[in-house]
Amino acid sequence: MSIADNFHRVTQRISASALACGRNPGGVRLVAVGKTHSAERIKEAAMAGALIFGENYIQEALEKYETLADFGLVWHFIGHLQTNKARFAVKMFDLIHTVGSLRLAAELDRQAEKISKNQGILIQVNIAREGSKSGVDPDDAPELVRQVSQFSHLSIRGLMAIPPFFDDPEKVRPYFAALRSLRDHIRNQNIHNVEMHELSMGMTGDFEVAISEGATLVRIGTAIFGERA
Repeated sequence: MSIADNFHRVTQRISASALACGRNPGGVRLVAVGKTHSAERIKEAAMAGALIFGENYIQEALEKYETLADFGLVWHFIGHLQTNKARFAVKMFDLIHTVGSLRLAAELDRQAEKISKNQGILIQVNIAREGSKSGVDPDDAPELVRQVSQFSHLSIRGLMAIPPFFDDPEKVRPYFAALRSLRDHIRNQNIHNVEMHELSMGMTGDFEVAISEGATLVRIGTAIFGERA
């Protein structure tokens, strides 16, 4: 199957999953994850209709960003972001999914101010409290949102999580449901400068379950590009 065929198959599955749970398919956006894949393969996906591309590494993303500058693509950062790379991130990415600390948020705000940008971000939640994963503890997430909401050059748009991996996607459902509940809890607090519209959750192996639990952004790489290069 070509990248174009894979992309269309994935979009069909997204639409079917949304309709199956009574959602508008337009409320779920596909983030095509290009980690380790070449700019040429990203271009193939773009030609097939992909618009949003997720990248995990700043240096790799920078090369693709420059190569594909004329394609009008939307770039999301979905990897672990070090504070010393924040200045690059705010120049390239429309949305940064992985803000899990006040320190990183403060640096992003400082760098965004330098270029007069309002930077969209998601708060990353370590939903399963795994030692190997980044993100704020679920219990601490509301307070982090309140603190970050004070920054004038950041716009919090929702939450992101990377739950534990299971061969059975149904086993991931409780984590997706927990992130949705946390999002709703924070949204009900009506914090100034906080939208809480987005839920970034679900990948190749479990995105259909994530959609049924309210995902608005699904991060899919393997089902589109194949195994990592």
